[in-house]
Amino acid sequence: MGTPGFAATILEALIAAGHRLLAVYTQPPRPAGRGHRLQPSPVQLVAEGHDLTVRYPARLRDEEVQHPFAALGAEAAVVAAYGLILPRAMLEAPRLGCLNVHASLLPRWRGAAPVQRALLAGDSETGITIMQMEEGLDTGSILMQQALPIGPAATAAGLTDELAELGGRLIVAGLAELARGSLLPRPQPQQGVTYASKISREEGRLDWRCPAAELERRVRALDAYFVHGSERIRGLAVAVLPDVSEKPSGTVLDDRLAIACGSGVLRLLRLQRPGRAPLDAVEFLRGYPIPPGTVLPCPATG
Repeated sequence: MGTPGFAATILEALIAAGHRLLAVYTQPPRPAGRGHRLQPSPVQLVAEGHDLTVRYPARLRDEEVQHPFAALGAEAAVVAAYGLILPRAMLEAPRLGCLNVHASLLPRWRGAAPVQRALLAGDSETGITIMQMEEGLDTGSILMQQALPIGPAATAAGLTDELAELGGRLIVAGLAELARGSLLPRPQPQQGVTYASKISREEGRLDWRCPAAELERRVRALDAYFVHGSERIRGLAVAVLPDVSEKPSGTVLDDRLAIACGSGVLRLLRLQRPGRAPLDAVEFLRGYPIPPGTVLPCPATG
């Protein structure tokens, strides 16, 4: 049971391990792209590529969804970034329960966006937790955990890929141990609980009043952007400079897009205008000048 690329990688690991997959659940196809055509999820694409039964109910609270799920007679359900909350009837249907592959070291970063929140917070490590699911939000007992260091240049996309590979290996090992009865759950500690709330689009806007180091993490974690004129320009790669500036936050300091921040200076290395290709800063400025002395606006407050 899963939806994005993270879950698709875990599904591929289960297939490669030879598990008998009775059904694959994913979210319904969504409109995407300029034509707003319905696009199947990455999990649906992988499942159909292996001729697996795919189900994509819009909600799980209805008996006409819960009864067919129970009728599968599954020994276990593996859940990874599904995006729908499983009701008690479904949590209790598989003989060995529902196992969640969660991209953090629980109880840190329970919730929807653990990878992004770990990067934004400047965490030095994250990891995978295999959890026995219950009705609470990522509160179930821990079955397995493995840490993964977060490098200084890690991005949300790259880290998610690494965690997906780790999650696939860990859930395959965990299912084997669970079948043997050698995997014992342990309650999550009460200390160290944090919540990884869903990312809003506005969180990606670069607020030049923040420290340069914080903005650098924001670029690596989110779909970051700033506003110039009427355009919303994405910042794809940046570097924190050792310089100190007394100019107002958002001031362009040189002809290579060094920007004064609340503390420190941030250099924009790679950018993208709406509907255009990503470009290194030098190429970008040839077609879209942002001269020194320009003051880029900060988000409104209050």
